[in-house]
Amino acid sequence: MNRGPVAALLLAAAWSACAQTFPGKPVKIVSPYPAGLTPDIAARAVAERLSKTWNQPVILEARPGANGLLAIGQARKSPPDGYELLVAGQAHLAINPRLFKSLPYDPEKDFTPLSLIYRTPFFILVSTAGPYKTIPDLIAAAKASQRKLSYSSPYVGSPPHLGGALFAYLTGTQMVHVPYKEAAQIYIAAANGDVDFVLGSVGSSLSLVRAGKLKLLALAAKARDPDHPDVPTVEQAGGPAGYEVDTWVSIVAPQGMPPELARRISGDIAQALADAGVRERFKALGVDPVSSTPAELAELVRRDLAAYGDIVKRTGVTAE
Repeated sequence: MNRGPVAALLLAAAWSACAQTFPGKPVKIVSPYPAGLTPDIAARAVAERLSKTWNQPVILEARPGANGLLAIGQARKSPPDGYELLVAGQAHLAINPRLFKSLPYDPEKDFTPLSLIYRTPFFILVSTAGPYKTIPDLIAAAKASQRKLSYSSPYVGSPPHLGGALFAYLTGTQMVHVPYKEAAQIYIAAANGDVDFVLGSVGSSLSLVRAGKLKLLALAAKARDPDHPDVPTVEQAGGPAGYEVDTWVSIVAPQGMPPELARRISGDIAQALADAGVRERFKALGVDPVSSTPAELAELVRRDLAAYGDIVKRTGVTAE
């Protein structure tokens, strides 16, 4: 007797029951980001709202270090029952797999996508006291200078690193990447003139922009930001056509999570992101909450894996 259809029906019923009764105990969300950075603060806002929805504590545990491997290694070994989730960004799921020759995880095979929590474009920022007033100023200096222009990023393989390398490639110039150990230092370095420019989100750079130390020179996106309509896109400002750099952060689960449970958690994350209090906290960070279905997040990861594979190949960026 063929037990396949019966077993499948029983399994589906068990999955549905699991999704309906989840969670029956506290939930942990592991994060590879240091406490206090935009991804950490945003994820904590979501976790706090989920704890109200689920009527269970939702604890965000920061485990930074080793390009995210500490947090990722912990989460990927957990049972796919929803009680341990992972905050994962573009760098972890789309850039590192194309930049490093060997990683102890596969972004598509080892995780179940749940939802984005935000996606934000990058600006090119320069010191207000520096010599660069426009994008053509930067490009001309890069082409004429005996020394190479420099740009900062928080680490090798970060979105700002790849974005800067792409800018150099598209403008036919050579530029020096200067990685810093702490994300805040990349903006301070640009404000002080230690590096020539930096790629970053408006949220992370907001304090120095408001203080008049940094200037938003152009936006690396297809269209202007409604919150900063006076800042042109890089293309509008005279830079390379089609130059786009952004970053996103998501929540995923270990691979093997039942689809019903994944959809349930994804829906609850979307509900949390729609909450007025959460949206206000995100606005203070300078980012807009963006949710997605598991299928939409999976497609974004596939798309960015291909895009960053192409960038790494064209620019010759290495992790060394």
